[in-house]
Amino acid sequence: MTKADLIEEVYETVGFSKKDSAELVDLVFNTVKETLEHGDKLKVSGFGNFIVREKKSRIGRNPQTGQEIEISARRVLTFKPSQVLKNSLNG
Repeated sequence: MTKADLIEEVYETVGFSKKDSAELVDLVFNTVKETLEHGDKLKVSGFGNFIVREKKSRIGRNPQTGQEIEISARRVLTFKPSQVLKNSLNG
């Protein structure tokens, strides 16, 4: 499913114009993005949790050459599905 598909779904389900549907989808995505950029946890009830984790720098190895390299510290996004979503997928 693409962003355009989501806009189409909002358009058909809610009855907004396509322009309003696109603005709504953009607003939701921008809010999610800004929340995660600030490092805050995002919980969507019945769907799951998005969490930003800090990873420390570490020594890694280039698998082709075997040379050790430093992997820099970074932030990663993780998603943990809710039990409701898990049950829906498996049930």
